[in-house]
Amino acid sequence: MATLDLFSSEPAQPDSAAHQRVQALREWLHAYGHAYYVLDAPVVPDAEYDRLFQELQALETAHPEWLTPDSPTQRVGGKPLDAFATVRHVVPMLSIRTETDTESTGAEAFDARVRKELELDAGDAPVEYVAELKFDGLAMSLRYEQGVLVQAATRGDGEYGEDVTQNIRTIGQIPLKLPAGVPAVLEVRGEVYMRRDDFEAMNEKQREKGEKTFVNPRNAAAGAVRQLDPGIAAQRPLSFFAYGLGEVTPTEQGGPAFSTHYAMLQTLKSWGFPVAAQVDIARGAPELIAYHQRIGAARDQLPYDIDGVVYKVNSLALQRQLGFITREPRWAVAHKYPAQEQITKVLGIDVQVGRTGKLTPVARLDPVFVGGTTVSNATLHNLFELRRKRVRVGDRAIVRRAGDVIPEVVGIVVATRPAYVPNFRMPRSCPICGSAVVREKTEMNHRCSGGLFCPAQRKQAILHYAQRRAVEVEGLGEKLVDQLVESNTIRTLPDLYKLGLSTLAALDRMAEKSAQNIVAALEKSKQTTLPRFLFGLGIRHVGEATAKELVRHFGTLDAIMDASEEALTGVSDVGPIVAKSLHTFFAQPHNREVVEQLRACGVTWPEGAPADAGPKPLAGKTLVLTGTLPTLGRDAAKDLIEAAGGKVSGSVSKKTHYVVAGAEAGSKLDKAQELGVPVLDEAGLLELLK
Repeated sequence: MATLDLFSSEPAQPDSAAHQRVQALREWLHAYGHAYYVLDAPVVPDAEYDRLFQELQALETAHPEWLTPDSPTQRVGGKPLDAFATVRHVVPMLSIRTETDTESTGAEAFDARVRKELELDAGDAPVEYVAELKFDGLAMSLRYEQGVLVQAATRGDGEYGEDVTQNIRTIGQIPLKLPAGVPAVLEVRGEVYMRRDDFEAMNEKQREKGEKTFVNPRNAAAGAVRQLDPGIAAQRPLSFFAYGLGEVTPTEQGGPAFSTHYAMLQTLKSWGFPVAAQVDIARGAPELIAYHQRIGAARDQLPYDIDGVVYKVNSLALQRQLGFITREPRWAVAHKYPAQEQITKVLGIDVQVGRTGKLTPVARLDPVFVGGTTVSNATLHNLFELRRKRVRVGDRAIVRRAGDVIPEVVGIVVATRPAYVPNFRMPRSCPICGSAVVREKTEMNHRCSGGLFCPAQRKQAILHYAQRRAVEVEGLGEKLVDQLVESNTIRTLPDLYKLGLSTLAALDRMAEKSAQNIVAALEKSKQTTLPRFLFGLGIRHVGEATAKELVRHFGTLDAIMDASEEALTGVSDVGPIVAKSLHTFFAQPHNREVVEQLRACGVTWPEGAPADAGPKPLAGKTLVLTGTLPTLGRDAAKDLIEAAGGKVSGSVSKKTHYVVAGAEAGSKLDKAQELGVPVLDEAGLLELLK
């Protein structure tokens, strides 16, 4: 954890010890939140933050007269609004001129205009600029009075915006209270945006729930800001970058005296506002061009969308000298990049099979240049998403590509279709291997059921089978599996056991000693246990615990393979969904063939009667492991507990029967002591197992 000095400020004179505690809690939580959201360097664990937050909530509930707008508890709160109030910007939020070329002429033209207005000759020194990112978000003005956020307003038409204060309070990166020394009146201008990973995660949740997805991060951010219910806005993962000022207390009245735009940005950063790390100084047109090219090359790797860069004259005195033309400043310009959304024709709809067996419909497009590259295919995610967007062959579709995100069809342009265009239907058989395609009622995705047989799933099937908690083939990593599969050396799992020393040694970066180690590891892996083998088959929904329960119940693999869905649901923790997945897997002849081939290669395990008949000293008991045990590894201890009929949980609750604690036990031990749960050491666990 990083260390952080708390913001220095003068708290109000406490009325009591409780009030003093409220003040202290707010200071700590403001500082911890700033470290987490802005600096990305948390200084306390989440649990500690939550504990302090809950304590503050309790004190404010008990003393509502102490509640203030700058309290961290007010980030999520307030009643839904009927409409947004109108706000007049004291300092208008003006737009800036845009250069749309993608080469160097935009920067050169801007620099030439600035030099002409400043009456500079060729022999004069280059003009110093600040180069910034042009975020693809929603412009926002934050007003602070006496260091407290009192209002947040959208740009609107530049002169009048909407009061969205309740929603902006929910953004963790925006400080509710500023440190001592800030101007009495301070309006900070910036951009509310949504990170790409947050956007994708949010859309994935929407798809899983069968609800509407969002077109792009900007629309999602704008929709969240304009939610009348701040509770809904709080559920949207928004972020913020500061890049300028509006109204500020004048210098002669104690306000700041900045000489450059860059110095102003650094001061905003010191006051707790996030400022993009890519802000840079550029001298003259050549350095502006270099910045535009450098950011353009890195654009896809940025965690958020930008649609260009912005150049501003750095000297504030020169900004005042240059002034404005109509409603645009002469001292700033936006230099844009290629569009990330374009319209093209859907030529066909194909189906791709992913490495986990998921079937994804993909639009085959009339090639279009979007987001800096030519796109000829775009994902439609799943059948339900495709139907919701009403995409059919022949439509004119809106295609989006942003950064590393796979190009996707986000909608169609309403256009005249022929009298009848059939809806797309998912195939009943996998287009790669011919196995049955299945979809569980609770899921949106269709999947291929030929996990061990399907070429599209080879790599995933092999890596899963070889992992430590499954059959375990030490040294068989992703890069080696990539070589083996891509060279067609391995087509199915049994091919692993046909690998020879000469074949392995001939692979890239594989010395003879390494090849010998892999051969030895493969031979060792032949001696395993049935739960490990069953888990290693990669059957959907069958994890380690379920595999163990199946073996305890049925005893042999043949009994599991031949069991009906009804019989499978008789196993503890196996419901209808897991039972159907198991039954479908073993109903595929090629999956059974792979199992038999693995047996023929010498993969064996102890088999016998169902294990339920044996003694189960921990039957019905839930245990939690924490810390490092003297001799038992975490996995070995878990295996012993489960073999004795117990269940291992990851968290302590009132339903926990025992906590097994080793060296450096953490918060789970504290929780156990707080709840009065019995605590055992390793010796105590072994005694219990007797």
